[in-house]
Amino acid sequence: MDHSHLAARVKEYRVKKGFSQEALADKSGLSHRTIQRIENGESNPSGDTLQRIAMALDLRPDDLIDWTIKEDNGYLVFLNLAALSFLIFPILGILVPFIMWTSKKDKLKDVYKIGVGLINFEISWVICLVLLPLSLVLLNKIGFLQSLSFSTIILVMVAMYLLNIALIAINTSKILNKKNVRYYSLIKFLK
Repeated sequence: MDHSHLAARVKEYRVKKGFSQEALADKSGLSHRTIQRIENGESNPSGDTLQRIAMALDLRPDDLIDWTIKEDNGYLVFLNLAALSFLIFPILGILVPFIMWTSKKDKLKDVYKIGVGLINFEISWVICLVLLPLSLVLLNKIGFLQSLSFSTIILVMVAMYLLNIALIAINTSKILNKKNVRYYSLIKFLK
């Protein structure tokens, strides 16, 4: 059993439930120090301990261990490239990766992290795609921009599309080379 994976799962579910380590210890009947050791990956819990923690978190022990988590670099690449569906319609760049992410987020290694970053970026990108041209037109109307032309707005939108394509291409390359993927977003919609 992978101690670091189990430690991360226990902490993740504890935080989702809104429990402190002390609260989980009280609810499970274990010591606070035992919970600390498990979450730090210092201890391999016995079956009884795992059962108590799972019950306290309203889970099955298999939810904590999750023997099915595997690596699938191909799926990560496909998830990343699915964001290119924004070329058909901008919202698809959010929906297609979101559907793929929700179906595998707890089953494949790194899907959760990459999916969250990708979806947050795509949501931010769509918001900017709508607001930036509107802002330019508004600034032109109130006199801040003197010579705004339609071609300038088109150029800004083309630049935004190229930025999105470039970021997807860079991160696909990083996935293939097993490097850390990084997406930038204005607001963290998913965590």
